Amino acid sequence: MAPTPLLSLASLSLLLAMVVEPHSSYGSTTGPFGLNDDALEVNGICAISVTIYGYKCQEHQVETEDGYVLSMQRIPEGLDEGNGGAGNTKQPILIQHGVLVDGMTWLLNSPEENLPMILADNGFDVWIANTRGTRFSRTHVSLDPSQPEFWDWSWDELVSFDLPAVFDFVFSQTQQKIHYIGHSLGTLIGLASFSEGHQADTLKSATFLCPIAYLSHMKTTLGTVAAKAFLDETTWFGEAEFNPKGQEASVFLKSLCSYPGVDCSDLLTAITGKNCCLNSSTVDLFLKNEPQSTATKNMVHLSQTPESVCENDENNSDQIPICKAAWEDVPEHAARDGVIAKYDYGRPDYNLMHYGTVKPPVYDISNIPHDLPIFISYGGQDALSDVQDVQLLLDSLKFHDASKLMTQFIEEYAHVDFIMGANAKDIVYNQIVGFFQNQQ
Repeated sequence: MAPTPLLSLASLSLLLAMVVEPHSSYGSTTGPFGLNDDALEVNGICAISVTIYGYKCQEHQVETEDGYVLSMQRIPEGLDEGNGGAGNTKQPILIQHGVLVDGMTWLLNSPEENLPMILADNGFDVWIANTRGTRFSRTHVSLDPSQPEFWDWSWDELVSFDLPAVFDFVFSQTQQKIHYIGHSLGTLIGLASFSEGHQADTLKSATFLCPIAYLSHMKTTLGTVAAKAFLDETTWFGEAEFNPKGQEASVFLKSLCSYPGVDCSDLLTAITGKNCCLNSSTVDLFLKNEPQSTATKNMVHLSQTPESVCENDENNSDQIPICKAAWEDVPEHAARDGVIAKYDYGRPDYNLMHYGTVKPPVYDISNIPHDLPIFISYGGQDALSDVQDVQLLLDSLKFHDASKLMTQFIEEYAHVDFIMGANAKDIVYNQIVGFFQNQQ
């Protein structure tokens, strides 16, 4: 059987956890802080989760080169207005969320525990990005979300258009180089974009939390079931928009839990790893607020990282395919040949039409400037950003200036602890603050 991409479980984990996790809040119109969806749209993230705590917050809109209008929030200062200076003397920080969520995912804990407000209180000028397709970034200069053309993009476009647009906007407002923070997919688009030199003149440093550049060692209990379900990605719901809250997605994802041997009682643990430090109230708020839509094409592209080979087992009556990374049978060192590539259109002639080559071009992470200050933090319990895959990323950075590359390994942390952990301030965020302060 021909190789078939396996859906990125970084994406699937959020979908499954939100759709089939037994939380009564799923599917209701009530959002964070008791607001319904209409109130959320009218008020925006600033009013919902920032200004209510006494912080100043600004709503901005940024137009990309290909016509998408993105929402951004700015927290220009902490509660102590004199902390760290005022106006353009503060260093700007851009925070980028992962797939199927939006910028509010950083703001679900109390102000003392969430990263944007901690950064603001430490004297930084904080900017929160929201990628195209999410709740507050569903506008285009000529297209409507009801049109398939609105959703004709993958994370390549986030690399080429979204990230450059928000970087340029922040720079135009502050006239200062920018610190970057990405989590999960936010790390992938940051690494790819920086390797292409898009932010060469505006980037000051970068922090990557749970980097997912390589996914070859990801192991979860739902891998084979997901592979069978997504063998034909061209028929996924027949929709250009991948809406996790839609009825088709809900029925489909719940059906994955009906397979023998699949335990859906604790999906967040089963797929993201055992998160050590989440408050149940924060998780409930997370499930009320998320997930967000993305493009089906984006999901397909994520499934191509890495490619997996799926074969039916003739002795298995359920015909659940056995899937493994394409390089699983070769020596361990060969896994280092895994690449991060642009969207594969599935046929050499289609790739040739789009790229001028029969294979998609590669993002060469080693092209990231060797003197760029980088901080990488990852967890020992993370089932998505596996320790071995982070080592592959570090190997790609082996020629980086050692004095500019800082790493942090947290044995007890899994994927979600980095954005919602009750103790993340003490374990991770204070390290980030210190890293940025050292770049002043």
